[in-house]
Amino acid sequence: MEIEVKTKQKQYTVMLERGLLQKASSLIGRHGHVYLVSEDGVPAAFRNTLQQQYPEAAMYVFPHGEQSKNLTTWQQILKDMLEHDLGRKDTVIALGGGVTGDMAGFAAAAYMRGIPYINIPTTSLAMIDSSIGGKTAVDFNGVKNSIGAFWQPDLVLVDPDLLAALPVRHLHNGLVEAVKEGLTFDPQLFAIFEHDDYLDHIDEIIARCLQIKRDVVEQDEREGGIRKLLNFGHTYGHALESYFGLNGYYHGECVGMGMMMIMNNPELKRRLQAVLERMNCPVSCTYDPEAVYQLLCHDKKADHDHVTIVQVDEIGKGHLEDWPLPKLKERLYHE
Repeated sequence: MEIEVKTKQKQYTVMLERGLLQKASSLIGRHGHVYLVSEDGVPAAFRNTLQQQYPEAAMYVFPHGEQSKNLTTWQQILKDMLEHDLGRKDTVIALGGGVTGDMAGFAAAAYMRGIPYINIPTTSLAMIDSSIGGKTAVDFNGVKNSIGAFWQPDLVLVDPDLLAALPVRHLHNGLVEAVKEGLTFDPQLFAIFEHDDYLDHIDEIIARCLQIKRDVVEQDEREGGIRKLLNFGHTYGHALESYFGLNGYYHGECVGMGMMMIMNNPELKRRLQAVLERMNCPVSCTYDPEAVYQLLCHDKKADHDHVTIVQVDEIGKGHLEDWPLPKLKERLYHE
């Protein structure tokens, strides 16, 4: 399956097919030098499969996890790119989850004022959400994704076979983003999680999410309108993620709790809770409301005294609302 993404910055193809990693170089077909970026949480067999296709390419491997998503790691990648004499026509290839895509994409966006990069996601979260759309960023001063750039990939290769190596908790972490897209855009997608054995529909789930993301990004590349709907659950979710830090909850788990916190419709909230519990994902947690509120105030969606949040009153129809910060704070104390 091929999905064409057409943005003002770039037009590119997203390929979804099992076994793509084995033939990545023939699909990429790049001239010039290639530079590989990965992280040590990616199985060595995956890294070796890609490296063998580019025996002359350097590969920078950083420690896995959100703790590496910072300016220090970003600078180290850029320094290594310079040391390997990459030029403006050379290509960066990312192999890994969302952190890898962010780090490689942001490095490619900055290097020589922008060079091509290709994304090969290895996690459900990256396949479903972060591998397309051009958002690249690092965490800074305790605030998630606060420094970055919009830099579209040149090609995305999505190989669901790679998910076989993913721990179950990580798989579900990414699938929460698919639940979110079902709630905001696609009732049939949400129904898969609510009524079917969703693990038997992984390829369909990824395809639906990629098509939703494509349609949204084409309309709103830089998140000025409809693309904000993809942030359902992220206002509270990002704050919780920053609050708990490296040893707490995963991104998708925080988004799930964020959706539960923001949703007004009690019946939809009950149905969402049932889905999250079915996926063994948390629906609530204990936190310091004041500390989480301070993190909310630094949210990228905050505009001085209010934040644009996403609300869902009917499955498949997300909409935007402006909430004053005191309203967001009040809910923290009543959850």
